[in-house]
Amino acid sequence: MIKDNQKHFNRLHVVLDAGIITASYLTAYVLQFQIFARKNSGALPVQTYMSALLVIVPGYLILYDAFKLYTPKRIQGRRLEASNIFLANTVGLLLFMFVLYLINEPDFSRRLIFMFTGINFIATVIERNFIRMALHRIRARGMNLKHIMLVGYSSAAEGYIERIFQNPEWGYQINGILDDSSAQGKYYHNIPVVGTTSDIEKVLSENDLDEIAITLGLDEYDKLKKIVAACEKSGVHTQFIPDYLDIIPSRPYTEDLQGLPVINIRYVPLSDTFNALVKRCMDLAGSICAIVLFSPVMLVTAVCIKLTSPGPLIFCQERVGLHNRPFQMYKFRSMEVQSQTEEKKGWTTKDDPRVTKVGKFIRKTSIDELPQLFNVLKGDMSLIGPRPERPQYVEKFREEIPRYMVKHQVRPGMTGWAQVNGYRGNTSIRRRIDYDIYYIEHWTIGFDVKILFLTVFKGFINKNAY
Repeated sequence: MIKDNQKHFNRLHVVLDAGIITASYLTAYVLQFQIFARKNSGALPVQTYMSALLVIVPGYLILYDAFKLYTPKRIQGRRLEASNIFLANTVGLLLFMFVLYLINEPDFSRRLIFMFTGINFIATVIERNFIRMALHRIRARGMNLKHIMLVGYSSAAEGYIERIFQNPEWGYQINGILDDSSAQGKYYHNIPVVGTTSDIEKVLSENDLDEIAITLGLDEYDKLKKIVAACEKSGVHTQFIPDYLDIIPSRPYTEDLQGLPVINIRYVPLSDTFNALVKRCMDLAGSICAIVLFSPVMLVTAVCIKLTSPGPLIFCQERVGLHNRPFQMYKFRSMEVQSQTEEKKGWTTKDDPRVTKVGKFIRKTSIDELPQLFNVLKGDMSLIGPRPERPQYVEKFREEIPRYMVKHQVRPGMTGWAQVNGYRGNTSIRRRIDYDIYYIEHWTIGFDVKILFLTVFKGFINKNAY
């Protein structure tokens, strides 16, 4: 049984992490001053470097806690944990360098700090994965298991059981199900129905359970108050898994409104002011750097357009952006000059006679999109986000495609998750929206960097651009 084990396990985790941090720092010190030693590289005495551990160890443990590295392994997957370890060590590195700058200490080895960061990241990831393997083996022998009883059988119960079966390393063991619509002795996924919801008090008194998971169907919520009261009376930890998967197909989250729990239908990380500020800073820095970097390309493109086709260099087109607000999106003109009526007729098709020779090349290579860097600078767009669409298509798709309008909860982007996965130009709008919503709900700084990286290698050439 593990009612109290997590508390002790976290304490052990902290001790192990402190040991790893210390060992990583000492290893970096040995590498710097004994193996890779240089003349005058040890200007500071060894006592100075060792005394730094008095700040480094507790400082990194606080960072690990801030980055949720002491949550149960059942909650945090390997990749998420490794990502949080990387972020914690990166922040630690930046703080380390900042403190040295504040105290004006130029002689403290910067190379030691970088080596320590790399060694500590690798060693901590290895340590955490070793712990996962050890827990998996322990739980495979029937030890350190969390014994659970489900109350009610619904789509929520189905989803809960499915995830437990897919992750045996969590150590969850479902002892049975209490359900009013099934006869005792019936099995769901090899889990027996051991009674009805009215048997809850008897079951709790006769079984040593770690947890009750309430998985009632929506039509059974009138029983909820009585079931929760029985669970509270017994002192058993209780989870409530709402049966809303068919109603809210997204990532909801709960907020506390002065004691009133409020379920938000969709989790949008960029609705957080800090996240939005970080992304905006990245957009400003990125767009300025890109404008400088691509200015020769834009200059050559402008000259080619001017020499080969009469009309303006920049084509402005109305698109729908953040919070459904229209804005003028900039592109290099790739077609012959048209009236607004002709321009709104439809999509560009293969071998479209309106596209100029230069236009065909710049559309294929996405050079025509470069002026949108100025949209990013203005705040109409972001470097990364769902691609904006014209108003007439927004009105069409909002009626035809479920959740289409969700994309307007964030700034539109020059490139996005859908685009690097091949959904550009004349491709499925429904699939594109699926990718856009995934991005909106899973946004992180690292995710943006990943999309930028993928855009460089496979996002510029668009086989669907005509």
